[in-house]
Amino acid sequence: MAKRDYYDILGINKSASAAEIKKAYRKMAVKYHPDKNPDDKTAEDKFKEAAEAYEILSDPDKKARFDQYGHQAFEGGGFGGGGGMNMDDIFSQFGDIFGGGGGGFGGFGGGQRQRVMKGSNLRIRVKLTLEEIANGVEKKVKVKRKMQAKGVTYKTCSTCNGQGQVTRITNTILGRMQTASPCNVCGGTGQSIDKRPSNSDSQGFVVEEETVSIKIPAGVVDGMQLKVTGKGNAAPGNGISGDLLVAITEETHPTLQREGDNLHYDLYVSVPDAILGSSIEIDTVTGKVRLKIEAGVQSGKILRLRGKGIPNVNGYSRGDLLVHINVWTPKTLSKEQKSFFEKMKSDEHFSPKPESSDKSFFEKVKDMFS
Repeated sequence: MAKRDYYDILGINKSASAAEIKKAYRKMAVKYHPDKNPDDKTAEDKFKEAAEAYEILSDPDKKARFDQYGHQAFEGGGFGGGGGMNMDDIFSQFGDIFGGGGGGFGGFGGGQRQRVMKGSNLRIRVKLTLEEIANGVEKKVKVKRKMQAKGVTYKTCSTCNGQGQVTRITNTILGRMQTASPCNVCGGTGQSIDKRPSNSDSQGFVVEEETVSIKIPAGVVDGMQLKVTGKGNAAPGNGISGDLLVAITEETHPTLQREGDNLHYDLYVSVPDAILGSSIEIDTVTGKVRLKIEAGVQSGKILRLRGKGIPNVNGYSRGDLLVHINVWTPKTLSKEQKSFFEKMKSDEHFSPKPESSDKSFFEKVKDMFS
């Protein structure tokens, strides 16, 4: 089923401010909060859907990418369908929205939720050829990430008794005030290390190399970032792993130049081929294509091969391949060749006679960007 637009989920438009986005999310969170809708799967799904929308739209960088590329900007293991976050993940990230240090909702169920730690993210760069970008590709990369060592065990934190938070009571002029904050000993996880292998660090981690498969959709652009959920560093105890952030780098193509979804190709033809016409084979991102060069072709003419460019990352369309004709003039000639062209100087067939269909350079540039 197609994913819903994030703005539609929160009931806002693209011009909404950060405060309006936060207000809209809180409204949805209050309406579909699990404490208010116990055992209601539909409400839970809407709660997760709203959290997903807020996760993207509250981040200026992610919001900009979504505005430009839509949901496909986060494919390849990105945040999708609520699948990248569970309830603990939502409460740990957006606890401030619900008005409580540990993610409690204050009024619905009343209970404070134990904080779930999330491991740190890892970042890598993946280089792609134009052919890979045009067709989409699955890349397998080796990533060194922190993992919980085999044999490490945890025990209940003695400071917070496994609650992940400590409660403090202070006397004020307004009376006794009770506040709760994450435990500074266990970091809010409610657990501390009991035993760990000698080859692990102080948190019970070892560094292991893992081969990660990354599905990259067609049409990505240089600098775009994809996310592979859960393939970052592990977290202590029962925490969740961080994410692997994949930055796309586009390699330079030897003959093609990219401009958005369109590609440009400079084709040089000889004077005889320009005069008599020819058939020439050129490279495209989907294989070789044979072009028919009409007799009398003019230098500067642009041939448009529709659909031979790059697919739009949103999957709506595919760009074109624009072939720029350049008639190659030789710099050195033999005596016989020079004699031939000397005779042609006075021949009316070699006198320039531009037709109305032969557009100027500026008209061609205007057509390209219109």
